[in-house]
Amino acid sequence: MNKTIFGKYKIMHKTDMTFNRFAALCAVLALGLTGCGVIKGEAKYPTGSNREMAGGNDIYGKPESIFGEGGLMGKKKKADDPGAAAIGVNGFLWRAALDTVSFMPLASADPFGGVILTDWYIAPETPNERLKLNVFIMGRDLKSDGVKVKAFRQVNSGGGWQDSQVAEETVRKLEDAILTRARQLRVAHLGGSD
Repeated sequence: MNKTIFGKYKIMHKTDMTFNRFAALCAVLALGLTGCGVIKGEAKYPTGSNREMAGGNDIYGKPESIFGEGGLMGKKKKADDPGAAAIGVNGFLWRAALDTVSFMPLASADPFGGVILTDWYIAPETPNERLKLNVFIMGRDLKSDGVKVKAFRQVNSGGGWQDSQVAEETVRKLEDAILTRARQLRVAHLGGSD
């Protein structure tokens, strides 16, 4: 729908000019983003034993953002306690619980839910008795009520294993052992970081 005026000159419609402006804007933005490094060229896969890329481009690292270190929404808050940083529960209690029950076979360990389940354990000193533990880490804080232990005991009475009562003192001693080990780990961590 171009009209010809004076032979060789053409007048463009308003829609044609709008499209041309849009195309020019897209071209400028594409060049600008390419210059900023947002749009990158072809990725190069590192080969050989040395996995570093020439020129300092680490394809396995976290890419930098044009909005800064924290992104558009700002920096994420990190936990003050290093024992709670990587898993869903207090890291010191978690490691202490694993250390304390390490002599028993593990059936399951969930660091995000804070649950450790052991399989039945028969001590060499008492072959007619077996013990099973469920350890629950209750939260991210290192405090005295942050760990709960449920113990199950069975006794072999000739024909098979029969459930038996567990002394409350046994459960309390296990909880205290876990808490003591967690305190030791925390003190060692604080002493080593200064």
